[in-house]
Amino acid sequence: MAAPKKSRGPAGGQGRPGRSLALILIAMVALTGGMFLADQPTPRLGIDLAGGTSITLEAKSEPGQESAINKTNMDTAVQIMERRVNGLGVSEAEVQTQGDRNIIVNIPKGTNSAQAREQVGTTAKLYFRPVLTVAQGTPTPTPNASSSGKPSPSASTSDKGKASATPSASASTQGRAVTDGLKTDSSPTPKASSTPKADATPSASAADQAAAAKLQKQFAELDCSSKASRSKAALGAKPTDTVVACSSEGDAKYVLGPAQVSGTDVDSAKAAIDQTNGQWIVQMEFTKGGAKKFQKITGQLAQQQSPQNQFAIALDGEVVSAPYVRTALSANAEISGSFTQQSADDLANVLSYGALPLSFKEQSVTTVTAALGGEQLQAGLIAGAIGLALVVIYLVAYYRGLALIALLSLAASGILTYTIMSLLGPAIGFALNLPAVCGAIVAIGITADSFIVYFERIRDEIREGRTLRPAVERAWPRARRTILVSDFVSFLAAAVLFVVTVGKVQGFAFTLGLTTLLDVVVVFLFTKPVMTLMARTKFFSSGHPWSGLDPKRLGAKPPLRRSRRVHAPTDHPKEA
Repeated sequence: MAAPKKSRGPAGGQGRPGRSLALILIAMVALTGGMFLADQPTPRLGIDLAGGTSITLEAKSEPGQESAINKTNMDTAVQIMERRVNGLGVSEAEVQTQGDRNIIVNIPKGTNSAQAREQVGTTAKLYFRPVLTVAQGTPTPTPNASSSGKPSPSASTSDKGKASATPSASASTQGRAVTDGLKTDSSPTPKASSTPKADATPSASAADQAAAAKLQKQFAELDCSSKASRSKAALGAKPTDTVVACSSEGDAKYVLGPAQVSGTDVDSAKAAIDQTNGQWIVQMEFTKGGAKKFQKITGQLAQQQSPQNQFAIALDGEVVSAPYVRTALSANAEISGSFTQQSADDLANVLSYGALPLSFKEQSVTTVTAALGGEQLQAGLIAGAIGLALVVIYLVAYYRGLALIALLSLAASGILTYTIMSLLGPAIGFALNLPAVCGAIVAIGITADSFIVYFERIRDEIREGRTLRPAVERAWPRARRTILVSDFVSFLAAAVLFVVTVGKVQGFAFTLGLTTLLDVVVVFLFTKPVMTLMARTKFFSSGHPWSGLDPKRLGAKPPLRRSRRVHAPTDHPKEA
């Protein structure tokens, strides 16, 4: 006799809804707690909602470089400015070109917006130049004798070292370049002088003598105590030129030889504290090619006497530091000077993200108030509230008791969206702007659509004559496929929009994609488990008229019953 077949449970299985609900509730509590621990109880706001600063920069054409102002260099400048501002943690900044020569920078109101304004147009052209002559920063009308002062091309060891800032040289600092970068050596040497002078040897041409005389005059008349003079000292000079320059604080002036290493040879830079004296410095690491160049120039300078054993670190024409060289260096270098933590961080930031290919001047600066954006936000929130109210009215009128499950799911989705947006502010610099708010409002319809798909599948099963508990489980696989396909299409559209657009439209795409992913999480971990639990209650399982699952109201068919064919016994007459 064959064994009776075991009855198969409802498709999909009821699983353990308590586990899913516990998981999502723990996630909600953790995100809410993290939001308050991070001291970020509200999402960060963009410039249109919080206000900020709008800066217009105009590209300047330097002598002999008029053709440098082109689309390629302007686009490169925009990219570098964006990286600099983002490196400061200023979120939702907008950098875009306007016309052929202008760049518009919108910086939201925030902690670092003032620093971003200072850095955004900084050219940050960095060169390492040998020091030929150094003197006090005031004009010197009576020049003294000098020498040509070029470093000799002598070889040196390849030991790795670094340039660092200390008040004076000492015997314990072998292998390091040591100086404060601003003071000169008071002891006279045959090769050191206060002013340059033309070389009177027969080999010097008349043009060379004229150039040297001009340079001598510029050096003698240079007044580094004036900020305007400091910024114009090396203006328009090429890397291959011998130039005059001022220290960044204006208490020293220099004659510098052609650049041997440039900022493009710097691989990375960061602010740090010098352990020897507790001062802030900027540590740099060179590229492979830059390390070789740096080793060569420091090896040459190590053979010279003061001040010609110094190399100047010139940033945008001003000498930030001029350390002495005691031996050949190649691995790292440190820019020293009178740095504060902020100034060291600022310098490291501009060096890390590269030099602008063009020089810019600040054409206009305007303050953007949040009044207009606030009014638009208020109007948008009112529109969103009206739309949400209409959705609730529709759910209650059509689905009745099922509307409670939909509202709880919407509340869970709202909590997750709000907390994640708040945490993404300090984490990745996300800022909520008006388009992002629109994306969140659109997401209400996407989330409600997922509930409706599932509810309609359940009602279809009830119309087929099934009771609620098996209907809930049998409807889930079919609804799940539809929900996943619908959300995938929405997420794909958001991803494409995010990639191909710029500026504020990306905020809309990001919010839409985020809320679409959260819709899947909420439906799987909240809506489905809650529906399974509600199906076990008498109110829903009995098909109460206000449950939204009344079989009579839905036009359910009578329960399908298996009919058995009854075979009556037949009497067959016996054959005679």
